[in-house]
Amino acid sequence: MESKIVEIKQDLSAKKSFYMVGEGSSSSDETESSSASVSSGTTPPAESNVHKYMDPDQNISYKTALRQDRSSNNKSSHGLDRSVSDILGRTFITACRDKLVRTPTVICMVGLPARGKTYISRKLARYLTWIGVKTKVFNVGEYRRETFHEYASKEFFNPENKEFAEIRNNCAKRALEDMCSWLNNDGEVAIFDATNTSRQRRELIYDYCTKNYCFRLFFVESICDDPKVIESNVKEVKISSPDYKNVDSQLAVNDFLERIRLYEMQYEPIDETLDKKYSFIKIFNVGERFLVNRVIGHIQSRVVYFLMNIHVLPRTIYLTRHGESDLNLQQRIGGNPNLSPRGRMYSEKLAEFVKQENLADLVVWTSQMKRTIQTASKIEAPKEQWKALNEIYAGICEELTYEEIATKYPDEFAMRDQDKYHYRYPNGESYQDLVQRLEPVIMELERQENVLVVCHQAVMRCILAYYMNKTSDELPYLEVPLHTVIKLSPTAYGCHVEEIKLNIEAVSTHRERPKVSSNTKLNN
Repeated sequence: MESKIVEIKQDLSAKKSFYMVGEGSSSSDETESSSASVSSGTTPPAESNVHKYMDPDQNISYKTALRQDRSSNNKSSHGLDRSVSDILGRTFITACRDKLVRTPTVICMVGLPARGKTYISRKLARYLTWIGVKTKVFNVGEYRRETFHEYASKEFFNPENKEFAEIRNNCAKRALEDMCSWLNNDGEVAIFDATNTSRQRRELIYDYCTKNYCFRLFFVESICDDPKVIESNVKEVKISSPDYKNVDSQLAVNDFLERIRLYEMQYEPIDETLDKKYSFIKIFNVGERFLVNRVIGHIQSRVVYFLMNIHVLPRTIYLTRHGESDLNLQQRIGGNPNLSPRGRMYSEKLAEFVKQENLADLVVWTSQMKRTIQTASKIEAPKEQWKALNEIYAGICEELTYEEIATKYPDEFAMRDQDKYHYRYPNGESYQDLVQRLEPVIMELERQENVLVVCHQAVMRCILAYYMNKTSDELPYLEVPLHTVIKLSPTAYGCHVEEIKLNIEAVSTHRERPKVSSNTKLNN
């Protein structure tokens, strides 16, 4: 695989003092802050409730007043802890919110049509959701389709048509308002999926998000001049875009190419000099080269890490569990058993299936456990063993049946039924642990082209949840039967999933979601 050239431009000179609540000291901070930074002085914000506690005759300072305000008002009418914004008012939040680790982040897409923006935004949302970040995509095209129900031909995107331009601007405004409202409540990351090709539009988004709400903003620009990549993306849009549903194939292609030409008339790429105040990543030709500028905070770092590992070209991922094992026949979990006779039959059938698929440059990944290695042994392709693909470790429950666990460890059994995703076996792992363990596997899958992954039930559930955008509540109950291949074909608007049974009988190891009463009590 060719190496990727990475250009990183980071402004490290932006070190500013900040107000340390309760400490009163000034310090340097390498994290970029809001332009409305609070000074280290002792004057409270104008809208603060702290004024009533300050007494100049008794020389009560701002810090002392703040502590008194907190102690008398640290509970709301509902008995919940009050937030910093409740105590100090909007001025403090406006000034200091960017200093907080959990400041909401807006990821704003930039680029011409057919550059993979929607593909990138949806994959990024799936990744962030999968690792536990509350993420939502706000696609301006969907707002446009809700407002303008008719077929939007190329003329709708003509910048000289004032009527249509106003409709497009109103749709973008509504999407922006909805996005900020969602983030201001309980969201963590919002992705604003639109072309945003003009410098004026990006300035408007920047001001609205950072000055009105003090969110962090990160631009993701996809630039592509490779005709083959553009052609591939145009074909993908023609097939899957809601804009061209029930439209003749050739008409759709011609119309879309004309739409691209109209956007090119007003396209102003992000400039590393003119726009150096922004945080951004520029992606050239779907990953040939990157330009990264002013990365702020953990979320933006994770976003850059992810974007430098994905590509938008067509490929296929095959997932399958190992063949039926000796412990599967006994309904026991975990362990490191050999394949059963039917499991060995599946191994041979799987090799035949792979040969028929005739996949170029196929790579086979297995865990380090015997049953996956034996399952892949007949396949004629390069193989790699991953420790990260090993089955979830059940700790003290290894090699027990569920009936035995319920008898020997009734409290553990009940706790797992109440929250299967977060429950961790004693001396073992949880599904949440497994997701963290599998993150390098997901990153490597994003780099690869055609891959067959031979793994285990819990592992396969985690990988499927990533590609199918399943929640942490749904993940532990995804059904992944033995002796079945699942074929994944990522597309711009989702992921096509095909289930292929290879007609070798096997036991079922799936356990349905239990009906757990909210009043269930555990034994002491």
